[in-house]
Amino acid sequence: MMLAVQANPPFSATSAFARVPGGFWHRYAAWSLDFLAIGAIAWFATRAQLHAGFDAALAGWRQLFGGVSQAMSDALLSGRDLHSLAQALLQDPALRAAAQQVQDGLERATLPFAFACAGLALLWHGLGEASPWQGSPGKRAFGLVVTDLDGHRLGFPRAFARQVAGVASWLTLNLGHLLAMLPPQHRALHDYIAGTRVLRADDAPRMPLAAKLWLWLQVLAGLAALAWGFARYLALLASIG
Repeated sequence: MMLAVQANPPFSATSAFARVPGGFWHRYAAWSLDFLAIGAIAWFATRAQLHAGFDAALAGWRQLFGGVSQAMSDALLSGRDLHSLAQALLQDPALRAAAQQVQDGLERATLPFAFACAGLALLWHGLGEASPWQGSPGKRAFGLVVTDLDGHRLGFPRAFARQVAGVASWLTLNLGHLLAMLPPQHRALHDYIAGTRVLRADDAPRMPLAAKLWLWLQVLAGLAALAWGFARYLALLASIG
């Protein structure tokens, strides 16, 4: 009888650790799906600041690029040396004002959006991981759950603490997130801090097909964005010239 009790311990840690942890790309797929929704809501809430800030930054960039191009052209025609040209450009009040306009415009565009994303993400992930779903909608869609070390559902304090601990993973230039690549536990830095694990909702050893398709869609979207950005850059050069 004693041997039977020892062979079948009456706690859930054994079954929890027997489950397959979510790998890095599986977790990224779920996170990026969540961010699509969070980013869309944040954009809608801050779209006025985004548009105004980027318009101001673009106007400043046009002035800055145009002024530098003209100064370099004049220097080539006059035979001016590069050192004195660089000193003159750094001290030119018009160029410095244009550079400041670019910086101010980018701050006006990005800071409200970033703060909106951070606040929404705290609620989105914190409430989702403490709910019966045990994860955000993205994790739920791709078959992941967040548990404590014994495989139990998180309470609200630990679920929100995990989101706050995520700041450490971002501040380490994403090295904290990359820890999720390391087997066998595949835990990120904020998982170690909060005492949590990300597990597959079932025992399937592979990432779901939907998650794989979502990752490939992002690759294609990234290539399309690079092509669009390069075309816009060429158009900007043509308009300045």
